[in-house]
Amino acid sequence: MDLETILSLSAIVLLLVLSGFFSGSETALTGASRARLHQMEQSGDKRASIVNRLRARHTKLISAILLGNNLVNILASALATSMLISLFGEIGVAYATLIMTALVLIFAEVLPKTYALRRPIRVARFVAPILRPAVFVLSPFVLGVNAVVDVTLRMFGIGQQEEGSDTATDAAQDELRGAIDLHSEDAGVIMHEKYMLGTILDMDEVVLNEIMIHRKNVETVDASKPIQDIINQVLTSPYTRLPMWRDDPENIVSVIHAKDLLRAVIPLHGDYTDLKIEDISSEPYFVPETTTLRNQLNAFLERHAHFALVVDEYGALMGLVTLEDILEEIVGDISDEHDVEVPGVQILQEGRIISRGAVTIRDLNRKCNWSLPDEEAATIAGLVIHEAKIIPEEGQAFTFYGFKFEILKKERNQITELRITNLQI
Repeated sequence: MDLETILSLSAIVLLLVLSGFFSGSETALTGASRARLHQMEQSGDKRASIVNRLRARHTKLISAILLGNNLVNILASALATSMLISLFGEIGVAYATLIMTALVLIFAEVLPKTYALRRPIRVARFVAPILRPAVFVLSPFVLGVNAVVDVTLRMFGIGQQEEGSDTATDAAQDELRGAIDLHSEDAGVIMHEKYMLGTILDMDEVVLNEIMIHRKNVETVDASKPIQDIINQVLTSPYTRLPMWRDDPENIVSVIHAKDLLRAVIPLHGDYTDLKIEDISSEPYFVPETTTLRNQLNAFLERHAHFALVVDEYGALMGLVTLEDILEEIVGDISDEHDVEVPGVQILQEGRIISRGAVTIRDLNRKCNWSLPDEEAATIAGLVIHEAKIIPEEGQAFTFYGFKFEILKKERNQITELRITNLQI
């Protein structure tokens, strides 16, 4: 074997190593966990910081890697073809094609990419400092390549996606939801925690009329009652804050707090003649029913408030919402010794339950791990009415979304109890 052949073989081996380096780098840098790399950078890992900076220029990085990979592959194939032609004549072209295809596929593509998939963080941290100068050197060629690509894509009506666009934001949220679903079991995330994380992401989509206490279930105080009756009602109520109305139950004039009332009545020693309930009550805080959970939570924090009355677009009272209601939507029921226990869902067997009509679809999905839609209705009774297009009678049954809904009890026009069977089990 002469010196020229040895040099050609050495060059081909070196080029295959470089090709494997570029292939593995592409897989590692695109497949490594962005969240984990961010945490490593925050902990002071300089190599992770380099990886994140390279990934921030994603298009330039990929273009530089592909450019380098193609250059070394083509050069290696050209050298192999030239060498084999000199050794075997014209048939050397076929030999070069077969041999280089096998070598590139195994040692420059499958092997490095497989290793990078199994060790993405380790490989990314290793290759990043080496790739950074390579990307800089190849940047003039990359700019030219990207310019041609952009022009070609525009010819087909495909423009660049804006960083702050709604599409980008939705894609990021979908990626987070997918990551939560994908890694729930691997990370030991129990179902309750999974729903907590999902609810936090949904806070901009859920509005107050989906979680509020409906006005028919709101305890209120008639401000025209004798002061003794008001004191008795407030102090015996399981609730700390009670709306007060005058003349009309929807005409809320103030909100009385049990602690404020206690502070006022204790020094009077039973003589409430001069006590004016208006002096110790606060102004009512009204919010529209279309307010999102995130906006209302921020409003509660800014106002240092815990209680708001919900109204519709005409100003009519629809119900009330508290800070506890929003927190319960995230973490689940928060009960204390003063809470009134209300039966909601009774599980008969797997996939079969009896539920109150007022139970929200979100709570039912959380409790039973179902996926009933909640876009058109907030409660399970509302969903049945929406889908049935009528107000059902007792004994009627409906099937939709893979579930059977049987009406068990009804009061006036309200479904109060129903049996639900999951037909997909």
